[in-house]
Amino acid sequence: MTLQARLDAFKIDFEAGKPPYNVLPAVIEIMHRATNELIESGAAARALKAGDKAPLFTLNDSQGHPVSSAELLLQGPLVLSFYRGVWCPYCNMELQALEEMLPAFQALGANLIAVSPQTAPNSRKSVRQNNLGFPILSDTHNSVAAAFGLRFVLPDYLVDLYQTLKNDLPLFNGDESWTLPMPARYVIDQQGTIIYAEVNPDYTRRPEPEDMLPSLRRVRSL
Repeated sequence: MTLQARLDAFKIDFEAGKPPYNVLPAVIEIMHRATNELIESGAAARALKAGDKAPLFTLNDSQGHPVSSAELLLQGPLVLSFYRGVWCPYCNMELQALEEMLPAFQALGANLIAVSPQTAPNSRKSVRQNNLGFPILSDTHNSVAAAFGLRFVLPDYLVDLYQTLKNDLPLFNGDESWTLPMPARYVIDQQGTIIYAEVNPDYTRRPEPEDMLPSLRRVRSL
């Protein structure tokens, strides 16, 4: 089953109010409104695209160790995934799918890292819960996400909903800004140029991990 098929199956059950979430229709309506407004804002079109230079960054992994994108690019191309946090079931399914594809990325000489705004303890939870073999980095204040054009501010009505649902982003992220990154996937070559980019303001839609293999094969053959 493809990643998107898994996400779609989960979404059907989630929006039907099935356990364990037991979500009410009014909650779904608010989530749809927020997603539609983000889509209509055109924010995704302003994010970095293939052909752009990727910003260099250094972020801490789940153990507090600094990870430098520049140092990783010395080793080979970089697969970079931005996700919302361990509290997001769609993100966890994406991380699991990326883990399944990790050997294929490594066989093509690429490193894989994932970035979210959550704190290190929550990144450790991501690693543990999803049995990951690649680093999860903490992007405090979504600063790196902003450099890639991915950061957005949650509307007030969505903040109110998240608070009602006990989805306390300031606690998860150690940041009071109520911002998130749009989910995004990038492949960056060793010259620091983005050669694959997929950004979607609809957090229920994620590209297949396999979609990045042609870009990695092209740079491998050069």
